[in-house]
Amino acid sequence: MSPDSPELADLAAGWRSAYVHIPFCARICPYCDFAVVAGRDETFDAYLEALLTEIRSEQAWPDLDALYIGGGTPSRFGASRLNSIVEALGDRFGLAEDAEVSLEANPEDWDRGLAEDLRAGGFNRVSFGAQSFDGDVLEYLGRAHGPDDVSAAVESARAAGFESVNVDLIFGSPGENGWDRTVGAAVALEPDHLSLYALTVERGTALSRSISAGAAAPDPDDQADKWEWADALVAGAGFVRYEVSNFAKVGHHCRYNLSVWARGEYLGFGNGAHSFRDGLRRRNVRRLEAYLERVGSGVGPVQGAEEVTGWAGEVERVMIGLRRTAGVADGPAVQRLLQSDEGKRLVEAGVLVQGERLVVGRPLLTDMAVRAVIDLQPPEGWLSVSTPER
Repeated sequence: MSPDSPELADLAAGWRSAYVHIPFCARICPYCDFAVVAGRDETFDAYLEALLTEIRSEQAWPDLDALYIGGGTPSRFGASRLNSIVEALGDRFGLAEDAEVSLEANPEDWDRGLAEDLRAGGFNRVSFGAQSFDGDVLEYLGRAHGPDDVSAAVESARAAGFESVNVDLIFGSPGENGWDRTVGAAVALEPDHLSLYALTVERGTALSRSISAGAAAPDPDDQADKWEWADALVAGAGFVRYEVSNFAKVGHHCRYNLSVWARGEYLGFGNGAHSFRDGLRRRNVRRLEAYLERVGSGVGPVQGAEEVTGWAGEVERVMIGLRRTAGVADGPAVQRLLQSDEGKRLVEAGVLVQGERLVVGRPLLTDMAVRAVIDLQPPEGWLSVSTPER
């Protein structure tokens, strides 16, 4: 099926997935606000033991359709540790015969030996944080690799037999003049998947502090132009956009991402990880030290949870699903949106397009549609909000 097909989007709601967070980085990028640490490599083995304990303590579940190891920088964690995580998840839950087993990697960490060891351990998908093929932009973003490292990483992943190779790019850094060359270089590597993200300024990051002190900020108009240009170029290279920022060749969509966008159930392991199971969303403690202490003492890492069912679940289904090119099937929140003043305005402006499914006709305005969904009031008889976090 095509990555943007409605059938695939709906099928993904029934997949079960797992996310494992690896928080370790050589250094923290100035734009990053994830639950990461730098210079704590001495805790690798303690963190692995905590992860394995958490996995073994989780209630039984059917086979996993997708496993995603993100971070942080999983590729710094070592093949033997990463493979032991896959083995533990397989032992506890089972892995579907065609399960997607994916990890994020930095190009400078990657080599043929690591690629072969990971492939032997069951990994079949890798996502490289290339971000740019422009040296000046890479320096601005705090990246440690160069353009040639990306090419070498993709080549070695292919040689090791990885079935899907993804390249991540970030656009819209102030003063960026080589976006066309970056996209062209990425496409020339013939990856199976591209993720194109606008540089976002998150509160509390080094980038945010720098901009507050007077440095130039990303220009939204410039970013919009770059997204539209890239959207047209990669489509001509055989990529299908199936979410605002994600493009795949047929057969190479990210199963884990599709499952999350469809409100499929998933388990999260590691500091800062989230789970969604039986209508309950759980959140693990964010700080590494707290995670290690809680798991080690037998308390468990979950810091809070909320039930997301009823109207809250319906709103979430539409809010998340509208990011997909396939949009969302009809339902109470869709009808409520189309009957609202804001929904009618968005339809008239071409932001929302009503057919067999509701889709966003102008992808760059997706956030506008999402805000309209969030503002919806429930019909009579529906619970208005999710239950308080506990």
